[in-house]
Amino acid sequence: MSAASSPARLRGLGLIALAAVSWGTTGSVTTLLVSHASATPLLVGAARMLTGAVLLLAAARLVEGAIRPAPGEAWRYLALGACMALFQATYFTAVTRVGIAVTALVAICSAPIMIAALATALLGERPTRGLVVALVLGVAGTALLVAAPVATPTAPRPLSGVLLALAAGLAYALYVVIAKAAVMRTAPLRLAALTFAVAAVLMAPALLMPGAVTQLALGWLGLLYLGAVTTAGAYALYTAGLRYVSASAAGVASLLEPLTATLLGVLLFGERFGVLGWIGAALLLAGLALLVEGEPR
Repeated sequence: MSAASSPARLRGLGLIALAAVSWGTTGSVTTLLVSHASATPLLVGAARMLTGAVLLLAAARLVEGAIRPAPGEAWRYLALGACMALFQATYFTAVTRVGIAVTALVAICSAPIMIAALATALLGERPTRGLVVALVLGVAGTALLVAAPVATPTAPRPLSGVLLALAAGLAYALYVVIAKAAVMRTAPLRLAALTFAVAAVLMAPALLMPGAVTQLALGWLGLLYLGAVTTAGAYALYTAGLRYVSASAAGVASLLEPLTATLLGVLLFGERFGVLGWIGAALLLAGLALLVEGEPR
């Protein structure tokens, strides 16, 4: 069996795929929270970070004992936490300016490209031809998948919102690249726990917004799901999987998130899934299939 399809690598891709599917449920749950609990997206992000951090810290303490950062490693956790908090803040602020579809289109499609570029420059990854093709297919498929439901004619798109979505993609890309370097020398659960502890502290001011207590009380069940499943559980899986695959491959595998989100939108909210959507899904799945043989060497 080749190194590209080794059991460890396939296990890593499987863990990242599970995390991505979990993330794909975030939009549906957030939509319900916004409609039924009048929760603001930024508050949802802050509550998600806090809940996830508490659960990850408890799990890391139980499994690994001491969870203090090693000497000289604190900056990594600060950087990772800042990237995650910046991703949440810019993504949800972009949603309020240009809508969910455009934000997802810009942020999710730009992130894998940025990850590949940063991983090549900073980590010395050398993508194979198969991975490059998988990346192109995945990003093109995701673009069609996310853009297909956007109604026409389109409303004006403030440049600030598009730039915020790009900033979200960059913040996520930086998180992945830094996490890839860190996870090779740090236990994955500890890495995730300390990362989200920093992110939760940075996003805590959003929990003090007017009406936050009422929104949290009305939407506590959904917020608990987001914190426990799509944050603590998903990022524990993702960080563990990142140890066995390249950052570039992880970026492509994460594109299962928009596919899951789109399918849930069709099943739960009656969203239309036209020809472009099906073509996009097929391209995305083809890219993911190629990913099995496309690991950088």
